[in-house]
Amino acid sequence: MKARMTNPAYVLPGALKGIGTMFQAIGESGLSHELTELVGLRASQINGCGACVHGHVTNLRKAGTSEERIAGVVAWREAPFFSDAERAALQLTESVTRLADRSHESVPDALWDEVADHFDEKELSGLILTIALTNLFNRVNTTIKEPAGTTWG
Repeated sequence: MKARMTNPAYVLPGALKGIGTMFQAIGESGLSHELTELVGLRASQINGCGACVHGHVTNLRKAGTSEERIAGVVAWREAPFFSDAERAALQLTESVTRLADRSHESVPDALWDEVADHFDEKELSGLILTIALTNLFNRVNTTIKEPAGTTWG
C-alpha cells in the first residue's frame, strides 16, 4: 500500500514547524510520555488511522509499556490495567474525538471535574492538545491513505 501523496506536513514546511512547536509545548506540560501515547492510541483506534495506531503501539513498546496495557486500550473500561487518572484521560479522549456521535455536551461537567481532579491546568492543557493533535494527524493520514508502518522524522 502506498500513500496517495506526500504527507502535507512535509509538503508545507511551515506546518511541520508548527507541529514541532506543539509537540514541544506538550512535552513541557508535565504529562508522562506513556499517557500521551495511550490517549493517542485510543483516538487513533476510534478514527481508524492504521498509521497512527501502528506508531503509538510502536512508541509504547519502546517505552516499555506492557502488552496487556497496549492491548487493553481498545477496551479500557473493562481492563484492570489503568489508573483512575488514565481512565479519566481515556474518557476525555473518547468524548473529544467522538464529536459527531454525541447526543449531549462534548465534555460534560462531570467528566471535566473528574479529569481536573487528576491533572493540573498545565497537564490538562497538554492532554487537550495531545488529543487535538492526534485527531489532526488521524484526519490527514486517513485522507492521504498513509500506510501503517510509516515512520516520520
